Amino acid sequence: YSIKDVNNLQNHFFAMMSRMKNIYRWGLMRNTRRENLSEHSLETAQIAHALALIGNRRFGKNYNPYYAATVAVYHDSTEIITGDMPTPIKYYNDEIKTAYKQIETAAGKTLTDMLPEDLKSDFAAVYNPDSETKKIVKAADKLSALIKCIEELNMGNMEFSDAKDTITKAINDMNCPEADAFLTEFIPSFSLSLDKQRKEN
Repeated sequence: YSIKDVNNLQNHFFAMMSRMKNIYRWGLMRNTRRENLSEHSLETAQIAHALALIGNRRFGKNYNPYYAATVAVYHDSTEIITGDMPTPIKYYNDEIKTAYKQIETAAGKTLTDMLPEDLKSDFAAVYNPDSETKKIVKAADKLSALIKCIEELNMGNMEFSDAKDTITKAINDMNCPEADAFLTEFIPSFSLSLDKQRKEN
């Protein structure tokens, strides 16, 4: 692109990304505090980065932690178009699950089509990560959801009790050693008060 060409272009991708803060999660649940998609994506990115580091340091993996964090930042961005479909509906049966995946793929293409041509291939790698990165981002996504459940339970909201058990089981069933390590070492602190977190350091 020449400077003149760039000045004449308008690309809507990042304006669309800014709308992530308008998408609220856990729509079927009574929330003590509403969580938006931007908050969840940041937390998922932080956890994915940590899982990649844990994998590299302790389990002989060769993750790119910065790539994992970036994939996590955008992992639910298609919900800008689709909205947040509650998990019980999304996975109700194979037909709905398959249809939603197709909608999700189409939404991703709609978003990346808003990018300038010279950036599209870079974002293709973000929206279509390799299987190993996808696995730890999925684990990070589950861990973030678990944290939300713990926070709601800490506020006395028993609405999230069953969800906490279901998500914990899902994490255990992933057979992801990085997630198991995070679950053991970092998750218990979320049930402590700020004062106790500070005193134990």
